[in-house]
Amino acid sequence: MNIKIKTLGFTAKQELTDFVNEKVEKFSYLYDKILSCEVCFNVDKSATNDNKVCDIRLIIPGNDLFSNAQCKTFEEATLQAVEALERQIEKRKTKLNVTRNSI
Repeated sequence: MNIKIKTLGFTAKQELTDFVNEKVEKFSYLYDKILSCEVCFNVDKSATNDNKVCDIRLIIPGNDLFSNAQCKTFEEATLQAVEALERQIEKRKTKLNVTRNSI
């Protein structure tokens, strides 16, 4: 699986990229048809502390899966986005299994 990390308006530290790679690699164990993953970080211009945004897009055959989260830190936002995508993958797998079993 190819992982692309984009940062808008800043340069990510190596610790953040390592953290993202570790968390996103789990997707390849959950679903083997993932072609690539795009992770985009940016800082929202809001007055609150919850201004760190993480967008994750999984490119798979058919419709891509997408999740975004906004938190106080990029790590928290990444964890929330990863959890949302894990639920989407499980939902997609069960939908595919039901369709295959009914045929």
